[in-house]
Amino acid sequence: MAFESPSCASVGFFQSAITPGAPAGNLDRLRDALQKEPPAPGTLLVLPELWATGFVYPQLAELSRQTPWVLEQLSELAARYDIVLAGSLVERVDAAHGTLLYNTLFFSASDGLAGKIRKQHLFSYWREDDWLTAGESPRPVETRSGWVGGLVCYDLRFPETAKVQCQQGASLLLVSAQWPLARIDQWRTLLQARAIENQTFIVAGNGCGLSNDIELGGHSLIIGPGGDILLEAGEKGQLATIALDWQSQQQLRQRFNTVAPAPYPFDDQEKILTLAECVRIVGLRKKQGQRIVFTNGCFDILHAGHVEYLQQARKEGDFLVVGLNSDRSIRSIKGEKRPINEELRRARVVAGLGCVDAIVLFSDDTPLELITALLPDVMVKGADWPEDAIVGAREVKAKGGKVVRIPFTTETSTTGIIEKIRE
Repeated sequence: MAFESPSCASVGFFQSAITPGAPAGNLDRLRDALQKEPPAPGTLLVLPELWATGFVYPQLAELSRQTPWVLEQLSELAARYDIVLAGSLVERVDAAHGTLLYNTLFFSASDGLAGKIRKQHLFSYWREDDWLTAGESPRPVETRSGWVGGLVCYDLRFPETAKVQCQQGASLLLVSAQWPLARIDQWRTLLQARAIENQTFIVAGNGCGLSNDIELGGHSLIIGPGGDILLEAGEKGQLATIALDWQSQQQLRQRFNTVAPAPYPFDDQEKILTLAECVRIVGLRKKQGQRIVFTNGCFDILHAGHVEYLQQARKEGDFLVVGLNSDRSIRSIKGEKRPINEELRRARVVAGLGCVDAIVLFSDDTPLELITALLPDVMVKGADWPEDAIVGAREVKAKGGKVVRIPFTTETSTTGIIEKIRE
């Protein structure tokens, strides 16, 4: 197997305490550390999670305005020492529907921002999801140190987040974290597991000291592709670097490779369920703490508008059930000339979408029986439906669920497609 080694000779971490809400002071702490112990040119240095501000939730929106300035300062430091600096900061995105805040791992090089990876999994135990927005589609960043993947703290507990970036070409994973001392054994174990699974080097920079009355664990780590610990910090502030032997990774992957294989292990037809089967599976999912999402439709001729709608619906929870109108149901609603595609073929096409987890056919004019049997946490319909007209909305809300109305962003309709074909 061909393998292209990254160009960075050394990697490291800056483990530090974090002064809440003080970007300038935290930046000065980094400057002082670099001045006392300048890294070798070409070093990639990892900083802790939200190292400039800490988790001061009520202040994050205002502090996010300073992030561009902080990134400018990081690029100046990167240029001065000829290094790459990577650590998470609060990112602000102002949109028409409001301001979104992300916990984002930024890569700062001498010529500016090299790239960024947003935190995928927000830590609800620390109420992170009340204030921040989860990222999506993690992709490795191309830096002068090669292709580098990134995780932000809680992401470490989700193997697929690391795996997908290594399969896209990352040969090095960075972890920017505020991991508590109480779970430091899990920190070490999970880092070693991610390294072994992906046959990759991992550089993990953790905070230390108190953060919102929680003792952070320190113990920043550099781990080899076989899971061996190459360097580990204690519980106090420290800047440390180490040279990496990239040939060891190459030799390991040449013997056997756990990163490259990516077979598709599913038969999508198995998503097509009876109501009884779906109730059983949804019950198991609920016991695991998953949020069940439900929507319904005919999906006669699947088009881009449908796909975007279903993808947005899936993002409202953890398991998306689609109630699919049977042929008889469609004929009673739309007339004898519909559907164009018979029900099992429609179900098979919808099952091929990765965002759909289960499909149940129903023959009534409405899916009320499905909804009352499944009692989803989230009921999704198009934004053109007023909430009081959505079948099942009252029942879902009565059980503590919610209703989400999603606009169709693509101006396409099945009826329009049929008329165009007929013309």
